[in-house]
Amino acid sequence: MNRQRALWAATSTSTRGGVASFVRTMQATPLWELWNVRHVSTHRNGTVATKMVAFATGLGAFVTALVLDRPDVVHLHTSVAGSFIRKAILAWICRIFRVPVVMHVHGSDFHQFYSRSPRPVKALIRATLTGADAVVALGDCWVERLERIAPQARIVSVPNAVRPCRPVRQPSGSEQVHVLFLGCIGDRKGTFTLLDAWAKMVGDGGERARLTIAGDGEVQRARDRVDELSVGSTVTVLGWIDPARVPELLASSHVLALPSRNEGQPMAILEAMAHGLCVVASAVGGIPELIDDRCGVLVPVDDVDALAQALRHVVYDGDARTRIGAQALERIRAEFDVDVVWRRFDALYQEVRR
Repeated sequence: MNRQRALWAATSTSTRGGVASFVRTMQATPLWELWNVRHVSTHRNGTVATKMVAFATGLGAFVTALVLDRPDVVHLHTSVAGSFIRKAILAWICRIFRVPVVMHVHGSDFHQFYSRSPRPVKALIRATLTGADAVVALGDCWVERLERIAPQARIVSVPNAVRPCRPVRQPSGSEQVHVLFLGCIGDRKGTFTLLDAWAKMVGDGGERARLTIAGDGEVQRARDRVDELSVGSTVTVLGWIDPARVPELLASSHVLALPSRNEGQPMAILEAMAHGLCVVASAVGGIPELIDDRCGVLVPVDDVDALAQALRHVVYDGDARTRIGAQALERIRAEFDVDVVWRRFDALYQEVRR
């Protein structure tokens, strides 16, 4: 009997960011073997030349897989700008080969990318989404935004997924509470708002905690800001870390702080919830669909005082921090467990295959 085949096109699993993390997570599920998934990398970190070579190489491997493997479904993972253009090319090639396409939109600012695009690119975006057999959005908020862009597209909501872990051990006695920032260091993720809030908390006597900043992006700017604020005794800026080290870092933390200005459905929050961390995040994008006042703490965007107050609360109130983290883990088990989500993709593939 012929095996079911799925062809995935996404960034390399060695790249930084949520899409690579999602692909790595799904590779460890039964979906990978059940559909004999082949993953083709069409992007990797590096210079423009590196990215062009990666796409050219990936494009050749993709077309070869279409011709020789004859997949039952193609699953394209896209963000914005160049990522979408690359996946649009692949989507239209799939139409030539009459292979069903699932277009998976990960970009947190996809609606802004659309609104800023010139008219011909907007037409391409609408046609590509409408021509896909299914468009995957990361939550109801993103379903609505994509429906406004392409009303005729078939859009379904499937959340990102993680595997629940053992809950973190909470500090006792004189141990410090470990607060973690995990993401691309910069204004969009709210890194510098966090540092300003942290300085305010420490200035009010908040040295019971330590903060770790981990991620790529504006690493030196963050270190300079730490020096300017004189909080170097309680803040460590690690910069980018290998993805293999992330679980260990999460397991040694107690709070995740991610005061972003814009988000889709950040894997960092899901991974923190899966470890039973208390999450403090801004109420933007798809974040309110992940956490509410039972299983997290939401703060307004760019509000240093509110963020400092939220951090002070979860650092000093151990019972609240533990309760919120436990409820976050329960929500992961109920709604975002990878064992639930991979079955939704299996069902979706069965629906769209011809």
